[in-house]
Amino acid sequence: MKTVKLVFAFAWDKGNREKPKQHGLTLEETEEAFFDENKIIFADWKHSVTEQRVTLFGKTKQGKLLNITYINRGSKIRIITARPINKREVHLYEKAT
Repeated sequence: MKTVKLVFAFAWDKGNREKPKQHGLTLEETEEAFFDENKIIFADWKHSVTEQRVTLFGKTKQGKLLNITYINRGSKIRIITARPINKREVHLYEKAT
């Protein structure tokens, strides 16, 4: 039996490192949402101009539900912004899980 592990890294540029902090989040807990087994991922066509943006709804280890927008850059995930999800998004997350 062959085991495949999914390994990826996060790339935070200077301008985006502060964005989660503006919403009371740390970089570490923002990254935790990517490991939520119930996360929801969908294309963000509305904001995809030069690169394909993706939105993720996921839960941190502490149970915070987050809305994260990111792009894939090779083997790295470049987070653009992260914030707590709103009431409508909570409903979508709960409905999907």
